[in-house]
Amino acid sequence: MRKLNKKFAYAALASAMAVGLGACGGGNGDGDNAAQPQPPAVVDPTPPTGEQPQPPAVETPEVVDNSFDAYYNVCRGTNPKCYSDWGAFASTPNRVLIYSRTAGPRHANLGTPMAAGLNPPMNADNVMQAGLKRMMEEAGIQADWTEDVTVLSGRINNYKTVIFASSNRDTLWNEAVPTSNDAARTSLRNYMRRGGGFVGLHNAFGAEYNWPYYEGLLGNANFYNHGPNRDGTVQIVAQDPSTEGVSLSFPFKDEWYNLAPFPTNVKFLAKVDTSTLNPLTAAPHPGHKDFHPVAWCQYYDGGRAWLSTLGHAADHFTANSAAPGAKDFQKMVVQAVKSTMGLTEFCTSTPAAAPAAGAAAGTSTR
Repeated sequence: MRKLNKKFAYAALASAMAVGLGACGGGNGDGDNAAQPQPPAVVDPTPPTGEQPQPPAVETPEVVDNSFDAYYNVCRGTNPKCYSDWGAFASTPNRVLIYSRTAGPRHANLGTPMAAGLNPPMNADNVMQAGLKRMMEEAGIQADWTEDVTVLSGRINNYKTVIFASSNRDTLWNEAVPTSNDAARTSLRNYMRRGGGFVGLHNAFGAEYNWPYYEGLLGNANFYNHGPNRDGTVQIVAQDPSTEGVSLSFPFKDEWYNLAPFPTNVKFLAKVDTSTLNPLTAAPHPGHKDFHPVAWCQYYDGGRAWLSTLGHAADHFTANSAAPGAKDFQKMVVQAVKSTMGLTEFCTSTPAAAPAAGAAAGTSTR
């Protein structure tokens, strides 16, 4: 009986294995259990009623926000987000401070150094300061003036804009006090952070070489050198509240500063046509042959900054000046001050119309 059961078990196992091989396509493929090739599934390309085929998704390129400058550790550039719209100057009178202290070579149009304090008597040769005061007052803006670094550090928040008028070298350093030599630097930085206005003219680019914050305030730019004082043609390259009504092209005589570093992340407003410069530059700087800017604007660390390397000569600032381009330059400076004060829009430039075809170099086109 035990042997019979054993044979029966072997038979059942063999039968089960045969069935399994057939189901798996085993054997010689001739039997009914052999695997048969199946046609590919047919997919109906027509979408169900009421549904439309969708185009493939297109990735939108990421917009890079480069308004934060890690080198100067500030928000700066052309984005208004860099302005501190705190209303800190909402009740401040329309008043500016002209600051012309020099701690190095002094431009002739600044004249004799002034006495200490606010609004000291002007000397007859303080032409640039007197000219700026006149220009502001004719525009309905009150102007104070000083060459006293303690006035700047103590009263800067009384003004909607401070104008650095060829103030150079360590103009914000007070070597006369034993402590807080850098009080004016701190005041200027906090002033910008609360939404203040800054206008830097000509040799303001030769100031504070050893303070990176100030270099950033100039637009990541600094004076390197210049060639001889010579004629050239200024061209407006952008429409802006500061360039409104200024001739698109006008003759001017200046030193045409070479810059190192070169301004970045700013709105360029005016340039000099380098084909009109003879010579182009001064050794060893190669010059800015392809694009030599002379005015630009930017938001900086909460405030507004407008910069120009122009303004070397005395007759750039005198009333009814007959100097070529003086009228256009003065108009641009006044409008720049207004925009940094918040009296007009600021730094809203777009490409300017090209000068009329065939216009002679140095000829006003409007």
